[in-house]
Amino acid sequence: MSIEELAEHLDVSAVTIRFWIRSGKDIPAVRIGRQWRFKIEDADEWIQSGRSNFSG
Repeated sequence: MSIEELAEHLDVSAVTIRFWIRSGKDIPAVRIGRQWRFKIEDADEWIQSGRSNFSG
């Protein structure tokens, strides 16, 4: 999924997702060219593990 799709799924802004990427929050993402892609399962696990410091 894209940054925008993940932002909608997590109910945050796309700017927040980009901030997490830049700030080294270890968000599970893959860069393909200039685009970031995410697996919804990995993002959900990342949130639930507490590594994100995000309470959803």
